Amino acid sequence: MKIMIRGLSRLTTEEKILALLAPYGLVQYFHLVMDPNTNNSKGFGFAFMPNPAQAKAAIKSLNGIEVDGEKIRVKKAEDKPEDAKKVEPK
Repeated sequence: MKIMIRGLSRLTTEEKILALLAPYGLVQYFHLVMDPNTNNSKGFGFAFMPNPAQAKAAIKSLNGIEVDGEKIRVKKAEDKPEDAKKVEPK
């Protein structure tokens, strides 16, 4: 299950988020979204946990906790909608 974590401090590292998620089960990956111009965190990231029950437990336990002085929001990531700009050929 893909999880979105928002509200992260610009100081929060991938390692810190992985350490928060680890007690709930296997985390296949975590990607902290970075600003390409400044190389600073944009304050959100995505994790993938293959076991949905473990992912749901992590979401329930971690949503709303304080990390590095910021209250984080953790939820199931929504799939990207198809590109709205694509036009079907007639």
